[in-house]
Amino acid sequence: MILTESTIAFIIASGLLSIAPGPDNIFVLTQSALYGKKSGVLVTLGLCTGLIVHTSAVALGVAAIFQTSIVAFTALKVVGAMYLAYLAWQAFQASVHSLDSPAPAFSTNGALYRRGIIMNITNPKVTIFFLAFLPQFASSENGALAPQIFLLGGLFILVALIIFSTIAFMAGALGNWLNSSPKAQIYLNRIAGTVFIVLALKLITASANGK
Repeated sequence: MILTESTIAFIIASGLLSIAPGPDNIFVLTQSALYGKKSGVLVTLGLCTGLIVHTSAVALGVAAIFQTSIVAFTALKVVGAMYLAYLAWQAFQASVHSLDSPAPAFSTNGALYRRGIIMNITNPKVTIFFLAFLPQFASSENGALAPQIFLLGGLFILVALIIFSTIAFMAGALGNWLNSSPKAQIYLNRIAGTVFIVLALKLITASANGK
């Protein structure tokens, strides 16, 4: 069992990491602003589902492969960068629409949820981050390590879910303004597209050691 002091420290650290500007919360913010808070929550659920995959990878030792295999790491980050480039293209091509009317096909509930999953699991940096972060709060003195890793991963996901959902609701408040300003929608789509391109470039140039 993990000590209470370690659990509290882990939750605080998880909260600070989730709040800090990064690909995931920026992604939630832009999608919420464009398609409403519900869309942001769906993306959040997708991202958190992806974190389950990363937690499992760390607990089962698979994450070490991405840290030691250049081929595996490169292959996954190329796929992730290509997907982000695809999202950028969609954002630049998006037309103005009423937020009270059905959203475009690529932003349906299922698509938004899948978008969050794919973006998260195709970023090997998340797996490596979990590999470096989660074990710091686990100890063999407290029992088997794998259950501890799963517990810590679950706590991180819960914290991220709360914080990202809050971001989604706050950003979703922009919906009324966007609905009354077609130009604002165009500009925000362009900003979102630019963000995706920057994230794609950052991912494709990333190295396994974080440099």
